[in-house]
Amino acid sequence: MMQNKLPKVILRELLMEDANDRYKWCMDLEVTRHLNMPDRTPPFSLDETKGWIQQCINKTNGYEQKAILAEDSKHIGWVDLKNIDSLNKHAELGIAIGDKNYCGKGYGIAAMYEMISFGFQELGLNKIWLRVEVDNEKAIKSYKRVGYVEEGILRQDRLRKGMYVDRIRMSILKDDM
Repeated sequence: MMQNKLPKVILRELLMEDANDRYKWCMDLEVTRHLNMPDRTPPFSLDETKGWIQQCINKTNGYEQKAILAEDSKHIGWVDLKNIDSLNKHAELGIAIGDKNYCGKGYGIAAMYEMISFGFQELGLNKIWLRVEVDNEKAIKSYKRVGYVEEGILRQDRLRKGMYVDRIRMSILKDDM
């Protein structure tokens, strides 16, 4: 999918008003299946969700997390850079489209392009990497469309519902863009 054929997205700083959407999305097992969250329902209380968003707003948790807005200004998910290594100039990307009406339509890919650009241009990163579960085929396909390449398998890297799951480590370099 070429960038010019993607839907328009806007990344903005998180607002406390985003907490209700985030909490609702985290109650949806289909949305959270591949996210690294506590194995309970809900994974976080509304107060915990608000606390997390406040940490993101205050930039006290090491995350550069942004809200994803569709072209109609609707809040549809989040994207972040975390595990930021300023010395070696790399960070880990995470993304979730919480509003399922926007899934599979290119919004996640568009948001990744925006966040990758932010990481390379604003944060001065050279590499942005991610971990994706081997059975998350739709996400792997999206990451490859953006330009991510597989670096290797992280064996039994996540405990999901009492079972260990392998994850693929993928990355994109500034020179790849």
